[in-house]
Amino acid sequence: WYYSRYCAADNQTAMVDERSNYWMPVDQYIGGIEHAILHLLYSRFWSKVMRDLGLVTYDEPFKKLLTQGMVLNHIFSRRTDKGGIEYYAPDEIRPQLDEGGQIIAATLREDNQPVDYGGIGTMSKSKRNGIDPQPLIDEYGADTARLFMMFAAPPEQTLEWSETGVEGAFRFLKRLWRQTYEHVQTGAAPSLAVDQLDKNQKALRTKLHQTIEKVTDDIGRRFTFNTAVAACMELLNDLSKAEDKSDQGRAVTQESLEAVVLMLSPIVPHITHVLWNLLGHETVAIDNAWPQVDSAALVQDTVELVVQVNGKLRGKIEVANDLPKDEIEKAALTDENVQRFVADKTVRKVIVVPGRLVNIVVG
Repeated sequence: WYYSRYCAADNQTAMVDERSNYWMPVDQYIGGIEHAILHLLYSRFWSKVMRDLGLVTYDEPFKKLLTQGMVLNHIFSRRTDKGGIEYYAPDEIRPQLDEGGQIIAATLREDNQPVDYGGIGTMSKSKRNGIDPQPLIDEYGADTARLFMMFAAPPEQTLEWSETGVEGAFRFLKRLWRQTYEHVQTGAAPSLAVDQLDKNQKALRTKLHQTIEKVTDDIGRRFTFNTAVAACMELLNDLSKAEDKSDQGRAVTQESLEAVVLMLSPIVPHITHVLWNLLGHETVAIDNAWPQVDSAALVQDTVELVVQVNGKLRGKIEVANDLPKDEIEKAALTDENVQRFVADKTVRKVIVVPGRLVNIVVG
């Protein structure tokens, strides 16, 4: 019941007081799977006891639960002369791999004698299979190490430790730095004038605010940091493909880079701090408000529809977002590429799935 006591720590005459009812229950409980039968069970029990005694008014102590996955690594050991087990760190081992890259045997680097391979297991101090992040930090920097770990897997899934993705995380941060630097080198970006944007600029800004909406939900509700990072990577790719050096093109780029920097600042705080200042701000990135979604930017004037003939992709058409169904059918049937597959056939049915596709059934 200590969590309730935190709310009334200075009360010397009672376990808790009305402040506990004000602050409780806890918004988010995060813990490993072992907590489900230990701490979580006991704390819920005590909360119900305190409720029955009239000490608190809440029924459950925690609103939401996130059970984090465990990080796994290889386990190596050897029997000692006294019958005990001595464990060795993975970096002390020279593994032997089969054709598929799986460990089939291992020797200790120190004496070149064989050790037992215990498979993959939860990282623990007793088994000495934990990983010191310092070598990663020394070689790539703390931001790369943080990004790599956040991008590796959703927090609730078990993760088998592998450093194969570190280079990819490092390359992404270098690309973010390069794109921001190249943008800044062209001078201060003009103010954004939404009514002056062309079709491609509107599409890019729509993508930006779709990304803000997704990342906000991924981090704030779902805790899926890996998909939040992936969404920022995708936006940065679209931004690099645009290569729009016009005034409003640069204004959209400025807005996009600022949003990406702020959205990544909880994950890679060091590089985003510098990039935020590079983008012309004197404040600290992590002290700024989270980017807000412009709902007007999410409304698309046109939409691209896939056109299928008998279930096979035969073309794509771009139509007005509010185009009537019969006009969509007409646009699909008159598409030049689609005509090659329907010209000498009887159209038996046209199925329109709004916002997604048109399927033409011919016979």
